[in-house]
Parts: sequence; structure tokens; C-alpha cells
Amino acid sequence: MDRGDISLQVVSHAFTPGGPSPQNCRDGNDELAPAITKSNKPDRFAAFAVLPVSDAAESASELERCVARLGFVGALIDNHADGKHFDSAEYDVLWAKACELDVPIYLHPTWPSARMAEAFVGAYPMPVTASLGAAGWGWHSDVDLHVLKLFAAGVFDRFPKLKIIIGHMGEMLLFMLERCSDMSTRWGGWGPRDRPLHQVWDENIWITTSGTWSLAPLNASWRIQRLKRSCIALISPSSLTRRDANGSASSRKVAC
Repeated sequence: MDRGDISLQVVSHAFTPGGPSPQNCRDGNDELAPAITKSNKPDRFAAFAVLPVSDAAESASELERCVARLGFVGALIDNHADGKHFDSAEYDVLWAKACELDVPIYLHPTWPSARMAEAFVGAYPMPVTASLGAAGWGWHSDVDLHVLKLFAAGVFDRFPKLKIIIGHMGEMLLFMLERCSDMSTRWGGWGPRDRPLHQVWDENIWITTSGTWSLAPLNASWRIQRLKRSCIALISPSSLTRRDANGSASSRKVAC
């Protein structure tokens, strides 16, 4: 962290295909909290909770417990639960709790469900299918779709203070924002909304640079995204050990 000029690291758990159980989440969060407290520099670490996203009510309850009792600063959750996104009214209890606690929810990509994975099968070996369904493409497009579904379903109307974080330089939505904004109002649009998509993006969405290392998209993102809504982030420790010096220097150069 010192070599990479990182003053604060937010620690979170890895994604779990299908979503972890409530008990697994409680166990994981209860393990993480004292690990930070017992570290040699606890003031330089914070935590995102892992939540049982297949159960909206349990997720809201665990989020409240982690923030109120364990001092966590938000949650990092799987982007879907066995193919189900969180745009239905069932998940309003989670969004309401995040707003009440004034903490962000990080939508992190996760492995496709069996049904979702079928779309990536083609005339190539299975490892290619796995890559296209995950970090090679599918992870990012699925997070984009989820954010657009939250918008179209009126989630940001019902919860105008909701804070959503997406990674990988805004997944791919950042670079499709103008077109999606246009399409959301054409031919009847995506329903009457209190605020247009671009305004919701400016007011409710934060992005991180995690896992995306080219300076060209970073420069482009800062022409589109409000600077205060962009977070320089690393996937640590794997990315930090490979790229800390060059990445840190490049980020400072662009920021200047």
C-alpha cells in the first residue's frame, strides 16, 4: 500500500456463484471485522459487507448489522442471484436500508448462471466460453444491464439518494451512456422517470478503475464522469504486486 500510494484499502470478500447463504455471510463478516481491528494499522483499512443477495430481507438485515455493529462502510454484492437482478420491488427493502444508513452498494460481476452461460457457447473450446461469460465480456455487460434495469424499473426514483458503485472503468456503460440516454427517451422511452438517465448517472453512480489499466479509457472517462464520482482502485493484492509503480505514476500524470 505504501509503494502504491494507497492511504485506505476497503477490504471485501470474493463473489460467490448463486449468492452466499445468510450464515456464510455472517461468518465472513464476523471474521473480517476483528481482522481489521487486529491489523497493525486498522485506520488504513475499512470493510464492505458480503450479503446473501438471493434474500433481499436478509441482505438488508445483515447490511444494518455490519454497518451499525461492525463499523463497515457499505457492501460489495454479487451482481445477480442465479440470474436474477435486483430491480423488482422485492429488493426495495435493501435499497431503503442502504439509503437509511447512507452507505454505498458495490455491484460486482459474478459468474453467469447456467442459463446465462448458454449465450456464450460457440464454435470454440470451453475455456473460451468461460472467459467470454466472465472477465472477457459477460461480467461487464451484465452489470451494465443491471444498472439500466434499476433505472427503468424506477429504483432511483424511489430511492433518489441510493449510492451504487460499479467497477472496471464503469464496466462498459460509461462509453455507451449517451446512446443509452437517448434510447431511454425515444419511442415512448423506458417509462416516465423523475430524472433522466444522465442525471441519475451523475448523482447516483460511482465508478472505479479496478482491473482496467489503459490510460486512453481513463482519460475518456474523466471527460464523461464527474471526477468526484471516479475512484482510483486496484484489485489487490494480485494487481498491486504487478502494477503498483507504473499504475501509480500514470494515475498521477493523468490527474495532473
